[in-house]
Amino acid sequence: MRVGIQFFPDVGPDVQSGRDYWQNALKLVGLVDRYGYAHVRTVEHYFHPYGGYSPNPAIFLSAAAQITKHARLVTGAFLPAFKNPLQIAAELAMLDALCDGRLDAGFARAFLPHEFERFGVSMDDSRARFDEGVEQVRRLLEEENVSSSGRFHSFTNVTSLPRPTQLPRPPFFVAALATRESFERAGAAGYGIMAIPMAGGAMKDLLDAYREARARAGHEGPGTVMLAFHMLCHENQAAAEAIAREPLNRYLRSLVEAASDWTSGASSADYPGYDKVIEALSRENFDTQVAKCAAWVGTPERILDTISTYRQQVGDFEIASLQVNFNDIPLEAAMDSMRLFGEKVLPRV
Repeated sequence: MRVGIQFFPDVGPDVQSGRDYWQNALKLVGLVDRYGYAHVRTVEHYFHPYGGYSPNPAIFLSAAAQITKHARLVTGAFLPAFKNPLQIAAELAMLDALCDGRLDAGFARAFLPHEFERFGVSMDDSRARFDEGVEQVRRLLEEENVSSSGRFHSFTNVTSLPRPTQLPRPPFFVAALATRESFERAGAAGYGIMAIPMAGGAMKDLLDAYREARARAGHEGPGTVMLAFHMLCHENQAAAEAIAREPLNRYLRSLVEAASDWTSGASSADYPGYDKVIEALSRENFDTQVAKCAAWVGTPERILDTISTYRQQVGDFEIASLQVNFNDIPLEAAMDSMRLFGEKVLPRV
């Protein structure tokens, strides 16, 4: 299992400025090569403290690529619903050049109704925009002189520049929350999957569906599964819990508030059951997340036990992506946590 770090900003100007958040994030990236973390990842979201400090993953990852010389750089994930595929392909190839071919390109459908409303995009077009956009990006990266007549974007005889450093293109990942169809589609396409145990659900069944769909489509190997966890490592169990408890609780409340439209009337056939998903998340807290192994909090030995327990539940997976500075975790605590995890946990997983 490879382990990397991810940045999902969950703060607003009343908590921390954008300058301070990203400068601190770069300091954490400075520990990645020293301790052997496998990737650096960030999101694309808008307008709300939940993710809104990261409207373009490529900007931060370009800076991170100049600090870490070994880790993969992961867009986790670009949102084709809100961007032209011509723009996405060019940005991905430029980032692939800047990191010398260490890019993993992740895509997601987006799931926050307020983002769709502000961009003037219908949630009912979410899947169609995603499928069309990812396919157009794939062709623009793999081919030259590309023409495509789509429902949302069309172009003729385009050779996107720069050309990708990795050939034929960087590996693709698809983010999925709780919809079985999303896991199956990613598997059938031969892409990796990014998933979030935080949301609960039958993760083993979803990952099995991903791998089965991949095999049915004739792709070799089990694919690549990247799962995201919150992590706080400390020599003292009680201290770890004290540091992580309220930031994780605030993070969960912020997520539910950002997605609250799902429980107050928003609906779309492209998002079946999302009202129930968000309602279930509203009942989550630090203790429930730790109990279901979605949060790795404690001493190195406790975290190793947590990892073992979770892998017994869902089976092996290839990549863990750790949130190390969630909500308002102090920089010093996050750095100490990364160091201790890197010294005592990484060598054993």
